[in-house]
Amino acid sequence: MEKNRYYGTLPAVWQADWIDPELPHDPSVKQPASVLKKTFVIESTENAVLYITCRGLYEAYLNGQRVGNFVLAPGTGDYRRRLCVQAYDISDLLKEGENELIVTLGDGWYRGSVGIDGLRNYYGEDIALLCQMEADGKLILCSDETWEASQNGPVRENDLQQGEAYNACMEEITDWHTVKVREYGFADLKADESVPVLEQERFAGKIITTPNGETVIDFSQNLAGYTELKVHAKAGQKITLWHGETLDENGNFTQSNFDPGDRNKNGGIPQKIEYTCKDGENVYHPSFCIFGFRYAKVETDIDLSDAQFTAIAVYSDMPQTGFFTCGNEDVNRLFQNSLWSMRSNFVDIPTDCPTRERAGWTGDAGVFAPTAVYLADCWPVLRKWLEECRFAQHEDGLVENIAPVNNSGSMISNMLQGSAGWGDACILVPWALYEAYGRKEILSENYEMMKGWMAFCEKRASKTRLGNMMNPYKKYLVDEGFHFGEWCQPDVDNTEVMKQTMMHGNPEVATAYYFRSASLMKRIAEILGKDSDARKYADIAENAKKAYRYTCTDDGMIDSQRQCEYVRPLAFGLLEGKEAEDAAAALNELVKKNGYHLNTGFLSTPDLCRVLADHGYADTAYRLLLQEECPGWLYAVKKGATTIWETWDGIREDGTVHDSLNHYSYGAISGWLFNGVCGIHLNNGKITIKPQPSKVLGFADAKWNSPAGTIASSWKYENDKLILDMTVPCEADVILPDGTEEHAGKGTHHYEILL
Repeated sequence: MEKNRYYGTLPAVWQADWIDPELPHDPSVKQPASVLKKTFVIESTENAVLYITCRGLYEAYLNGQRVGNFVLAPGTGDYRRRLCVQAYDISDLLKEGENELIVTLGDGWYRGSVGIDGLRNYYGEDIALLCQMEADGKLILCSDETWEASQNGPVRENDLQQGEAYNACMEEITDWHTVKVREYGFADLKADESVPVLEQERFAGKIITTPNGETVIDFSQNLAGYTELKVHAKAGQKITLWHGETLDENGNFTQSNFDPGDRNKNGGIPQKIEYTCKDGENVYHPSFCIFGFRYAKVETDIDLSDAQFTAIAVYSDMPQTGFFTCGNEDVNRLFQNSLWSMRSNFVDIPTDCPTRERAGWTGDAGVFAPTAVYLADCWPVLRKWLEECRFAQHEDGLVENIAPVNNSGSMISNMLQGSAGWGDACILVPWALYEAYGRKEILSENYEMMKGWMAFCEKRASKTRLGNMMNPYKKYLVDEGFHFGEWCQPDVDNTEVMKQTMMHGNPEVATAYYFRSASLMKRIAEILGKDSDARKYADIAENAKKAYRYTCTDDGMIDSQRQCEYVRPLAFGLLEGKEAEDAAAALNELVKKNGYHLNTGFLSTPDLCRVLADHGYADTAYRLLLQEECPGWLYAVKKGATTIWETWDGIREDGTVHDSLNHYSYGAISGWLFNGVCGIHLNNGKITIKPQPSKVLGFADAKWNSPAGTIASSWKYENDKLILDMTVPCEADVILPDGTEEHAGKGTHHYEILL
């Protein structure tokens, strides 16, 4: 049993009751964390299991020892549809005779601040515990009316985003009272089949004094997690920590880059810890919140000369599988930044950022999934999230932009749903997982959702704006509905793009994605043996391609100053032969004229370097990769970034900061480091190695502990030779830079090419 935890297990019969530990209170006022306890006597400790979940977050201790190591258990999700139950092997924690189980409940996603709007009490106003303990299949304990509870414990206030207040002088808990049994039922309970969220890397903090005289801790790495403090103090002394991602243009602590604006009425996002000390040594970290941060501002009168502050990274248990290094240290840092932004945002589900929203945006996952499968074993996290997408699907097939849904449900938020490139993630993400892992179940269990989305797109395409009525394939042109479009293009106003889309539609983006998803659905249907569906989607793809070409090109020719309008049709296969050659040449010229800067946005940036290199413009792709000016990937690195930023100029040249500094989306460039620079491709067990080397890096070395086995590819330049080494776990196709092709067997292969 990995890490003392079962997977996919529920009790044969629930004999426990839901118990509410709280006394009557005002739902609008934050409550202390509730502590519940039960003393019980047992004769046998063999094969003992604790099944546990809650409405809120739980932390359980059996005889003074922590049960499991799941941080923020039982995890997130649409609790109206699914609430996960964890099952722990507790045989080693029990003892014959008297035992005591203590469980502390926090607000968590259930009633704490969630989503873009920071809404509270989203799923309910009352927290509750459900647990059942069995030994050798026999009931030995369950939650019921005999338990005791108290609100007089040390956690005085907790909110997943806002922070935690802890009074160490209240660790000896008093004022116990009875609990209330609630009739919540068991219909929404599901055995947890994902992986736990864990404490991971630790970073020692360095205390600095900022120009304005504040005491600030620098942990050197932007991450999602929390601070552990160790201080000597007198009882009643207080220490407050405010967490932020960066320093401002004057070198002072700031949180302005994730300023919540209207969210201030809901408490804002202070990312704040308030700790009241006991006498002597105090060691503490929060239990019911995590933050996105690199820095922490300290307010205290405690002598910090021997204090220790440690940042603890918190993310899902997904071992790193992709490793990359090259001759350019800035590119190596860029790769690490991508990895750290993924870690920071894969906390039970993939989210956009660990500060402002923490929302499961479909678009972010859709563009990053092909890279994510290289970087870490993310199957369980993405699989769980895809079920949230299924929950978030409407009867007409629309997939909401965020899963799990956590918006206000206002008329505006309801209108801004179903964007092309976002909803399509319900197809793009399963396909990326299938290509890497080769497991058909990810396709089959999401197939009905995919079909529903395609039906929604088909219905939307049946309506055509007057300006496009002459298109003979107008039934396959998507120019209606809301779309974010090519979000976050440099020098383009996002609000203006949305306004233009609402007024005129966005057929270039939306129809391209209709074609892309239909093309994938044809292949998916074939894989699943659904021949009739395969023919249907083949027909949609063929006609959507014609509709796109009629409206968005001049018989296959593109005339645009936006790089995205070349990247997308090239990446999706909407152009062929000489059309594709001409479009790639035009794209190359646009990049050169733009001083080797990109001007692509959210959707097409992940494909930019690959498209250029695959069409013979690897030199341009590398110049983009190594661009140190804004917009460019290395601009942030040169500014000291340790994660990927939401926008290219998150810290401007004058030092002013804005927007999130921990978004993984633009880190999708790391996918090209594997499948382009080092040429590692895996498609349902079929391996191809096709490196695209360049002297500007000197050397490159990639290793992927893939589902098919370890794949390695490296190259270096020595004098007048290019030296390549590859290791594959099975037969593979090798395509060398000089055009030589061979079928290589399992093992290591060495090649030398004279220059």
